[in-house]
Amino acid sequence: MARVMAREVEFYEVDSGRIVGMIIEDRTDNDFGGTVFARDAVHRYRCVRVTEFGQTLDAARASLAIEMEVAKQAPPEEHFQDDEPNKPIDFFTPVYDHSQLSPSFRRLISEENLSPALGVIEPMMRWHRDVDGNFVEQFQTAGFDQRIWELYLFAVFNELDFEIDTTVHVPDFIAKSLFGSMAVEAATVGPTRTGSEIIPPPPTDTEEEKQQYLRHYMPIKFGSVLYSKMKKKYWEHERVQSLPFLIAIHDFSSPQSMVHTRSALESYLFGFEHSFEKSNDGTLRILPKKIKEHRWGEKVIPSGFFDLPDTENVSGIIFSNNGTVSKFNRMGILNGFGSGRVVSIRSGTKVNHDPNTTLPQVFRVLVNAAGYEESWVEGLSVLHNPNAKIPLNPGLIPGAAHLFLRADGNVESFTPEFFPFGSITQNFAPLDVAEVLREFENGTHFVWTPRED
Repeated sequence: MARVMAREVEFYEVDSGRIVGMIIEDRTDNDFGGTVFARDAVHRYRCVRVTEFGQTLDAARASLAIEMEVAKQAPPEEHFQDDEPNKPIDFFTPVYDHSQLSPSFRRLISEENLSPALGVIEPMMRWHRDVDGNFVEQFQTAGFDQRIWELYLFAVFNELDFEIDTTVHVPDFIAKSLFGSMAVEAATVGPTRTGSEIIPPPPTDTEEEKQQYLRHYMPIKFGSVLYSKMKKKYWEHERVQSLPFLIAIHDFSSPQSMVHTRSALESYLFGFEHSFEKSNDGTLRILPKKIKEHRWGEKVIPSGFFDLPDTENVSGIIFSNNGTVSKFNRMGILNGFGSGRVVSIRSGTKVNHDPNTTLPQVFRVLVNAAGYEESWVEGLSVLHNPNAKIPLNPGLIPGAAHLFLRADGNVESFTPEFFPFGSITQNFAPLDVAEVLREFENGTHFVWTPRED
């Protein structure tokens, strides 16, 4: 209800972020008030002081400055709330031998070019519940990617004004908003293993190898994970039975694989592949073709996940290739986290809204540049189950792309104006960011060019 009642206007910090302030505008009375936040006993930012509402923004700023200074002078324990669950958890001090730590975790805690990600992840983690009691262990070791994916979903749902029900442990999220509720289970596709040995993915050097990888190898990888989740029958849980139930999946099967595998998931879920032809006047026609199966070596699975038994209980599949440390790093830079000496360049492909083209557009952007914007939900897709018992209202996840299978086998998508199919982020540090920005031509930080390959 806070979003309905008030609008966030400005944010402030003192003492290196130990005390944070926010000014809001009452939507009914159009007056302004301030709230002061400080860390509680488990290091979560909580409200510790508020100001009276005033008629002008300047008056609210003055009142907030006074209250923030009072909070700054108070001892830390004065900000404790007496309702904290346990002692604070140290997420980032290694608790295992160096050889056991995830390489991604080691880079996160040691490399300056990832300091914006570290800065934004730390306060967020304080609110993410550790249901299984092994969050730190998995976050620091073999489960790093899975935990980052869960934190990303947590960020998306909070951005969309969902309240996460912390009384329910299965599935991962029961998210409630003013517009409805949904249940979501997080899943990740990992590398193929034999014991502790990682089996490299097949080569994709030639066009034929790439097509086989996307048509057969990756659908089987996605199918294995989704089948495992289906066996748990989350929809039978009492708190889930009346809600749309979704599985949110991310591909971590090999380095950078998530940039390329969106189409493999789409063809597996809907059971169609699509070619095209153009008429003499340039009009594009999409030609759907039903897929019966996916075959890789001795493994064979039926295509069309949404046609399989029991999948009518799944309202849809959420997919993103943005649930990575790079996403957290970009969001950290945008929100002032990190050392202040990190420059980030993002390159990728985006949707082309020309109805008669099959080519995406290419973009390259300086994240530090004025005018660059990004949200947590950007790049998220929801593939809706045409056979769902409880369909998902697309309005519950605004800002995502929503895909629907039509009766003729074509896929109808509702996509935001800017929607990245995939991107790679390069981070550089230590650099003088102000100098980099001075050398950067004003207004040229978005570059759109047609993709030719």
